[in-house]
Amino acid sequence: MGFLGWTAAIGGLLLLMSLASGWIHRGPITSFSLYLIAGVICGPWVLDLLRIDIVEHANLSARLTEIAMAASLFITGLKLRLPFRAHSWRIGLMLAFPAMLMTVAGIAIAAHYLAGFSWPLSLAFGAIVAPTDPVLASLISVNDARDDDSLRVALSSEAGMNDGSALPLLMLAVLLITSQTPVSPGMLAHWATIDVLWALVGGVAIGFALGSAIGVLATHLRSVHQDIAPNDFLALALIALSYAAAQALDASGFLAAFAAGVGLRRAELRVIARHPPENLPENDQHPPAEALVNINQRHHYAGEGLTKSVGLVVGDALSFGDTVERLLAAVMVVVLGITLAHHWDLTGLLLAAILFIVIRPLAVYIATMGSKMPSGRRMLIGWLGIRGIGSINYIAYAWMHGVVGADARRMVDMAFTLVVASIVVHGMTVTPLLNRREARLLAQRQQDDQS
Repeated sequence: MGFLGWTAAIGGLLLLMSLASGWIHRGPITSFSLYLIAGVICGPWVLDLLRIDIVEHANLSARLTEIAMAASLFITGLKLRLPFRAHSWRIGLMLAFPAMLMTVAGIAIAAHYLAGFSWPLSLAFGAIVAPTDPVLASLISVNDARDDDSLRVALSSEAGMNDGSALPLLMLAVLLITSQTPVSPGMLAHWATIDVLWALVGGVAIGFALGSAIGVLATHLRSVHQDIAPNDFLALALIALSYAAAQALDASGFLAAFAAGVGLRRAELRVIARHPPENLPENDQHPPAEALVNINQRHHYAGEGLTKSVGLVVGDALSFGDTVERLLAAVMVVVLGITLAHHWDLTGLLLAAILFIVIRPLAVYIATMGSKMPSGRRMLIGWLGIRGIGSINYIAYAWMHGVVGADARRMVDMAFTLVVASIVVHGMTVTPLLNRREARLLAQRQQDDQS
């Protein structure tokens, strides 16, 4: 099929997804599942139109997934408007660190005894498939800055922060596998101080500082110059600068991108607090600035200059970031469906079942003990942990850094199989589960209002 044929096929797929979006949102099949199916159909298993092996193009795969993850993490951070003292942030920390560490340990043990991998390779497998994906978690993440649903906030903050716990463990596994000499205390100390402590602290500090500073600067410049023109590049600039600065300083680029989004949101909060809009309902004294500005009717808002400016800044960033995130996610999931024919292992399905049904729910339940969270919500959070683009990035990272060989190849096949199983299984269950939960919460609110 030539260029025009592929152009028509891509256009047709995107048109179909756009026209069927209402049905997709109501039904059990997510858009990502359909992209995956489209990739399988185009791949060697069905039409054999394309043959793409992600592992053979590990460097390109790593770069594309890095861009997708950085954009998604930035948007996730930008949508989290709750104060840092909010209980949902603490739940997110419990999920991203204690629960994540227990999940990696559980998967590593299962992989060692069921697949026969060495302990370092088992650790690598656990670190690859344990994190909740920030890109494909759009159905369970916060919808916008007004969304303060505790379950969605907890899952969003977990997805934003779990690279701070999973990636250092993958780096440790790579060190153990590829080291030509026995791992010394000095090597472990370097890993602990640079790859763990500095990566966490440095990534968060760099990203938050850039997000806050650029947010304030952009807001004041727009206000001074009365600039109402669209500026989609601000989001791209923040994502690129925060990620590149952190990586250049050996800090976590993913945490920096997430923190940049949080920092930009903090800048908006400060502007709204200091320049509150007038004539607002008593129960909505500090709404998100982007909710006060219609970015498609920029000339029709005549409020306070700084409020308008920060609303345009945040609104443009959200609009651009959401588009980039969806486009890159669609591309990567289609490619995953194509490459699945080269990386399929039934043991991955067994480990997927153990992870989804036993390890992840148990880790979440233990980590959230004492949080006063209802048991039903803890169990639901334990189930809603979709894997996706982040795991592909980790696979590419491991392969690029010398995790090769027959066992490593099998580990990669199992990881791909597990990710596909997660996209299908979690994608089919997330909408019915959340709809059932929302109906139950609505009925409870109505009952409380009547009483």
